Amino acid sequence: MSTSGVLVVVSGPSGVGKSTLCKNIVTRVPGTTLSVSYTTRSPRPGEHEGVEYCFVDDTTFRDLIQEEAFVEWAEVYGRKYGTPKQPLVEALHKGIDVLLDIDAQGAKQIMERFAGAVYVFVAPPSLDVLRNRLCRRASDPPEEIQRRLHKASDEIANFKAYHYFVRNEELLQATKELESIILAERVKTNRLDPESLVENGLIEPVTMKKAAT
Repeated sequence: MSTSGVLVVVSGPSGVGKSTLCKNIVTRVPGTTLSVSYTTRSPRPGEHEGVEYCFVDDTTFRDLIQEEAFVEWAEVYGRKYGTPKQPLVEALHKGIDVLLDIDAQGAKQIMERFAGAVYVFVAPPSLDVLRNRLCRRASDPPEEIQRRLHKASDEIANFKAYHYFVRNEELLQATKELESIILAERVKTNRLDPESLVENGLIEPVTMKKAAT
């Protein structure tokens, strides 16, 4: 009965598990999809073109910026990331909920453009746990990991900018919490299409007109 899909922005520090959470939601919650961002970084082991990211070079990325193909883009740790506009808008218009797995810079840009979106901050149990996760990933040198930890502390301090806070200590529990957020947002009264209530015989047209005045 909603007029469009819900845009769910999932943000948090690097290595906190945003991508895994979003993938879990797409498999558990019908009517959801994951926006695939563009990036200029190289694929990590196990990543595939068009699945985790669309991998492009700097020239292609700059061309996409000039074409205004992104709803947001940012440079993070020397690599560019951007959310493509067309597939996101098309999915929302079809009533599909779209999850954006983006960093804090990108989330801030989305906040300035999509007031009706849902903003979820994913935090680690502690910075020590986050350090261990980044080390296990084995994709960054020690100095880069330390830089990411400093940035993570600043991002966590800004949690009040988001609607929800999910602490990813145990993956299944964090997935359930994110799933609950999406399901609750779907049935908020401000997302209901009044015309659909008439079409389903739940209210009379005249009653809807009176309620609107």
